[in-house]
Amino acid sequence: MNNQLKVEAAPVITRPAELSDLPEISRLHARAFGPGRFARTAYRVREGRTPVSPYCRVAVANGAIIAALRFTEISIGGTTRALLLGPLAVDPAFANRGYGRQLIAEGLDLARANDIALVILVGDEPYYARFGFKPLPPGSITFPGPVNPARILGLELQTGAAANFHGLIQAA
Repeated sequence: MNNQLKVEAAPVITRPAELSDLPEISRLHARAFGPGRFARTAYRVREGRTPVSPYCRVAVANGAIIAALRFTEISIGGTTRALLLGPLAVDPAFANRGYGRQLIAEGLDLARANDIALVILVGDEPYYARFGFKPLPPGSITFPGPVNPARILGLELQTGAAANFHGLIQAA
């Protein structure tokens, strides 16, 4: 399903990410995050895994990707039906126009429809709280490297799901 948003005169189309999008997504990540992005612990979870899951989304304007969102299927302490959200990248020229929010909303809707129980991320609570993300109990979920525990946020797509997830995050 494609959704259209308007940016000035050019329509913005949102759609599932495809493997052929990866070079352009990589360039977008470089512009949005710089070289330090590879040092983040969340990248360790995703290393060596399929870079595009059915939940990944992109926004395209004039044939160019202006925003991209990755979801990685994960297990937490061996329990599956969870996703790691991120990174979310928006081209600085298109920032603050709602494209990131649109991609997140679409990805979460798809996750709900596919029986995903929990979505987690490492991010800023003020931004992600609008989607229902909340801090998880310290120590309940761990990453394979250093992460500020206050930045580990979760969204239960099924009521009470967080209680079933404890331990180390790994790509599924």
